[in-house]
Amino acid sequence: MDANETADRVLVFDTTLRDGEQAPGASMNFAQKLQVARALASLGVDVMEVGFPVASPGDFQAVETIARQVDGPVICALARAHRPDIDAALKALAPAPRHRVHVFLATSPIHREHKLRMTPAEVVRVATGSIEYFLTEVVERAIEAGATTINIPDTVGYAMPAQFGGIIRHLREHVRGIDGVVLSVHCHDDLGMAVANSLSALEAGARQVECTINGIGERAGNCSLEEVVMALRTRHDLFGLRTGIRTQQLCSVSRVVSGATGFHVARNKAVVGQNAFAHESGIHQHGMISHAQTYEVMRPEDVGFKSTNLVLGKHSGRHALTARLRDLGYQLEQEQVDKVFEELKRLADKKKEIYDGDLDALLVHLFQNGTSHRWQLASLNAVSGTGTPPSAAVSLLTRDGRKLDEAATGDGPVDAVFKCIERITGVKARLRDFTVENVTAGEDAQGEVVVVVEHEGRTYRGRGLSTDIVLASAEAYLEVVNRIAAGRLQRKTPPEPEVVCGAV
Repeated sequence: MDANETADRVLVFDTTLRDGEQAPGASMNFAQKLQVARALASLGVDVMEVGFPVASPGDFQAVETIARQVDGPVICALARAHRPDIDAALKALAPAPRHRVHVFLATSPIHREHKLRMTPAEVVRVATGSIEYFLTEVVERAIEAGATTINIPDTVGYAMPAQFGGIIRHLREHVRGIDGVVLSVHCHDDLGMAVANSLSALEAGARQVECTINGIGERAGNCSLEEVVMALRTRHDLFGLRTGIRTQQLCSVSRVVSGATGFHVARNKAVVGQNAFAHESGIHQHGMISHAQTYEVMRPEDVGFKSTNLVLGKHSGRHALTARLRDLGYQLEQEQVDKVFEELKRLADKKKEIYDGDLDALLVHLFQNGTSHRWQLASLNAVSGTGTPPSAAVSLLTRDGRKLDEAATGDGPVDAVFKCIERITGVKARLRDFTVENVTAGEDAQGEVVVVVEHEGRTYRGRGLSTDIVLASAEAYLEVVNRIAAGRLQRKTPPEPEVVCGAV
């Protein structure tokens, strides 16, 4: 969209797959990234920043594949103000009909002095040269070198709304040629001000907002896409601005991202949290019965909450499953639908009804296990009771088909299972966190176990899912053990030069 096309249109620049994935523990595998990218495209984001191609071969492959397979948004990649970064980004983005390179360089006095060690003049020279190089290479000098979008970030979430809006207002009043570009903002949430700062900037004249689904991102995260979009829609009377987001899909996309990253959405999260439209207080309930707008400024349907729920069971067919998956925001290949259907039938033998949360969990399991692992769980038996030492017997299958058995006792059945896995694999890690959450309600609910371990200075996260918590714990721990083993193999070869993404 041209900067002068319309004064009330706000471009939504989503960086869930780049800045969002930089949140510790939020890394997604290739299949998960592609699924999230398709969900974002369906949501209607204008620009999708999908990675940092020069950082690793995996990042390059993900950007290139999304550029080739996902239609709709402008596909964007991040690059430092260095030619190798820009070349890598352009090569990865080449398959996309519409693409953009996001070139960044730290310019604050602290970053200049302690990070880049450049003078102000050197910063200006490097930034200008990089933009000229990018435009010369991509547009083939069709226009005079110059940026089309200027991004003003609050990198560490330090600004206050009035202050940040004042910065945007000052730039619009004093920078020559500013009316010819799109002024963008990228706010972090360290002081809980990311959405407020972004809204203040839009009110002052910015027309692109960089954000992430569920507000995920480095440290405390980024501006939450669903919150800023619904603030503009709900308070159109104040801002007079609009986006191209299909807001009815916000809940489904939130669910897809939560499943891919393993970051649960807080029940009281604005717009997409489970309690966002729940009322327990008698006063509130009475008001809602009288008129919904007494305590709801948005309609649940406008963000994707449904009053009815299609419950699946063991007699449900593929068509019903496919339709429900589509409603939940998942766009799957037929082979993937078939795998989910098989898992659905197995689960239906254990549960009477399959709820949306169960399907989310099955999808997480599917995308987590898209690659082959060194060890797979063959069988597990655990014993625990009063006066009986907790014990476990575990059998693992290796990639070449060998079966390895081990038994152990522990402080509890889960501890005994972990010891068995450690003895078989030879991988011993320090457990840092262990959480269990039910993914649906009821006595037959599935439980999701998340383990966080530390091994040789690195942190690994694994998830397991089952109606049996001990089994889910084994799956979660085995996942991190496989990741540790895979990392050992990779480190036997000379490592790639480390590239540190600057805070943007």
